[in-house]
Amino acid sequence: MLSDLTKIARQKMRAKRKEMYGKHPDVYTKIYKFTRTDTVRAFGYYPYYPKIENSDATEVTIDGKQKIMLGSNNYVGLTNHPKVIEAGIEALKKYGSGLTGSRLLNGNIILHDQLEEKLAEFVGMESALVFSTGMGVNVGTIVTLCGKDDMVFSDQYNHASIVDGIRFSGAQKNVYKHNDMKDLEEKLKNANPKTPRLIVTDGIFSMEGDIAKLDEIVALSKKYPSRLMVDDAHSLGVLGPNGNGTAAHFGVTPDVDLIMGTFSKSLGCVGGFISGEQKVIEYIKHHSRSIIFTASLPPSNVASVMAALEIIKSEPERREQLWKNTEFMREGLKSLGYDTGESNTPVIPVLIGKDLKTFQVWKGLMDAGVYTNPVISPATPPGRGLLRTSYMATHTSEQLEYCLEMFEKVGKKAKVI
Repeated sequence: MLSDLTKIARQKMRAKRKEMYGKHPDVYTKIYKFTRTDTVRAFGYYPYYPKIENSDATEVTIDGKQKIMLGSNNYVGLTNHPKVIEAGIEALKKYGSGLTGSRLLNGNIILHDQLEEKLAEFVGMESALVFSTGMGVNVGTIVTLCGKDDMVFSDQYNHASIVDGIRFSGAQKNVYKHNDMKDLEEKLKNANPKTPRLIVTDGIFSMEGDIAKLDEIVALSKKYPSRLMVDDAHSLGVLGPNGNGTAAHFGVTPDVDLIMGTFSKSLGCVGGFISGEQKVIEYIKHHSRSIIFTASLPPSNVASVMAALEIIKSEPERREQLWKNTEFMREGLKSLGYDTGESNTPVIPVLIGKDLKTFQVWKGLMDAGVYTNPVISPATPPGRGLLRTSYMATHTSEQLEYCLEMFEKVGKKAKVI
């Protein structure tokens, strides 16, 4: 904490700087004009950066009170699995807490290579490359593959990491309407056939909860020759006959050039990977700045991911239970009168509408012990505020029944159902 004298000194300094910049352009101007969070706080609706004190995955403790967690991406419930925790502890003891450097030079250990082999086999690709973050995977891959002389075709609702990767690459961006194959084909047809092309799509869209029409995208990528990359961040452990992703779900793995995945969802840790043809992965390994200039993933993290991957492969009943819980909640929310959009996965948006009303319903649920994620513009189109809910294999029927009761109570009070 700052002393009172230090606070006074800083206030005086800021006043002087404000006076000075009153006559000159200032990069802080937009900051001082930003009042959105202040307004939300004034209403008591500020939902971000919650101080979670304890967690057993399906429930968390905030301000000493238990909340049922409907805002996690821990789909198959592995973050607290004893085998996942034990694997991390053993690696921590053997290798230490970190590797203090990038994989390129001094931060690569055998665990990284072993995990890459397992991931490539799991998603049906020749080779894989592990990054320290999922954001780093998408940005690093797209920037490495594409430049100003290339075109990227991106779904309107693709993740921000894809959006940033395209922007940083300098490639010509073509955004097609969400899951609209006619619009994608129109854009591909009108594009210069001499320009190299990449199509990028999420597998499961993280806010809407629907699945990319990957079989149709594959057909278009052949009709208008384009490379195809799928972001399977929310699909691994969820879609496919073995939880092995969107391409496996549609049976089109040989027709997909690159499959990306993260460890921060079903695999219960942090990090990510890109997989594809060995020659391509080798090129990315030696050219992507987000792997060359980023410290490598800690050994404990890598070991935990490998343990989680083995559990996903050996315990299909987890995925079966996940889908049972998902269908129970989707049908329950719809029967109450909520609009859940086009969701057909464990990510179920509950559409509310106006931003303030969205925060109002979020707060009512949180006070009732149900944790959801409020999502407003610009993350969604204006007037399409929603509560993002997501479900786990480890949620109990009692927990889910209670959540539906609170959705009914709070929704009626807020007059949204």
